[in-house]
Amino acid sequence: MQVRWVALNRRNVNRTSVGITLRQNTPSIDHPGFNKVRIQMQAAKTSDPLAARVSDVLTDFVEWLNGYGETSWDFQSFFAGPVGGRAKAFYYRHRLIGTAAVAPMIFCEAVVPSARTLFHRPMRFPIADAHYAMGFAFLYQSTGDSSQLENAIHFLNELEKSRCDQFKEYCWGYPFDWVWHGGTIKRQTPLITTTPYVYEAFLQVHQVHPREEWKRILESIARHAATDIKDFRTSEKASSCSYTPWDEGRVVNAAAYRAFLLTSASKIFCNNDYLTIAERNLNFVLENQNADGSWFYAVDGVRDFIDHFHTCFVMKALAKIHTLTGHEGCREALGKGVTYYLTNLFDENGLLTVYKRELYDCAECINLCLLLRDRFPELEATLENVVAHVLDAWVKRDGSFRSRKLHMGWDNVPMHRWGQSQMFRSLAFYLREARRMMSDECRAQSAPVHHLSTVNSQPV
Repeated sequence: MQVRWVALNRRNVNRTSVGITLRQNTPSIDHPGFNKVRIQMQAAKTSDPLAARVSDVLTDFVEWLNGYGETSWDFQSFFAGPVGGRAKAFYYRHRLIGTAAVAPMIFCEAVVPSARTLFHRPMRFPIADAHYAMGFAFLYQSTGDSSQLENAIHFLNELEKSRCDQFKEYCWGYPFDWVWHGGTIKRQTPLITTTPYVYEAFLQVHQVHPREEWKRILESIARHAATDIKDFRTSEKASSCSYTPWDEGRVVNAAAYRAFLLTSASKIFCNNDYLTIAERNLNFVLENQNADGSWFYAVDGVRDFIDHFHTCFVMKALAKIHTLTGHEGCREALGKGVTYYLTNLFDENGLLTVYKRELYDCAECINLCLLLRDRFPELEATLENVVAHVLDAWVKRDGSFRSRKLHMGWDNVPMHRWGQSQMFRSLAFYLREARRMMSDECRAQSAPVHHLSTVNSQPV
């Protein structure tokens, strides 16, 4: 048996062809790096060769993450600093002459993406921490290794520190000022597209390792989503919701996120008021599905674009709500959505398309297929194709993933918020499901495997 030892910070990496053991000699989870890590995936025991490859990729990624650190540049780094932010704001006020102001950033993004390091600094992103927490929770379920749980708890601890502390209830946003056509969303402004991921992270880890403090945080997040985020009536049965506590809403995926969060919270905390709010937001999503099965990003006559990962966001929320409630309207919308998705958002080779190919798109595709393949078996082939493509084309030698496929070459700058954390979570989810399926097939001979396909009937 061949063993390769690699010293990495305070951790040694022991890799074999059968099992994988990562060790870090860290005494407590309060250390800023990772706690003791041991991934024992035993790839040879699975009948799924793709899962064996995923196991190796995840091991290399954890090694990379420990060395690279938990902060990174971002897709928005070109415009997160004062120079880029002012240029972007000027562009939105004066489109014609403002084009010249943003042209250098757009050029760099398309041709020299590494130049984003000149425009801003690395940052910690709550949405990435939430995905890492969930990913390590999946690895804990796949391996039974308590150090994976400790890693998940480490990221929950970081999330407790990074909450929007000017709000009474727990909520999260971006660590930078986000300039958009409606103005500037200041850093630490709660976003209904970020907070639900943190909710899921606390919920998932709480299920496998309950703590009263995490239950209180979940209750607080639900109160924030119900009261700080505002409703806007759009029909007799539907309401859109605000993206932040102060905007006017009409973004479809925002309503989908909130509908899922409050549906989930209504079940956990037996609160019918949450369900009432959720149903109106859900109806907004259902009423604004296009005839071809797609959804525009927003229903405001301006942002009427369709892309890959926002489509996945909406359908993931509907899938989770359908699992929780059996809502027939969700099932019908998902049927039309899946047909549109497979017909329009993939090329002739079954690879993701629309604009540039993004690591983010690939990650959300994997998540969506894992959630829906039991209801739509045609997604199984898509899942296997995309996972294999990611392993073949998107994994870098250092263990991280490429971020974007450009018209010429790749954007290889690792960005935790823009794909690294999402891909880590999706592959860990894939591995957990592969191990679960193997256990189901060999239950009589295999040891029990912990499940987290539901949390109080809650999908993850």
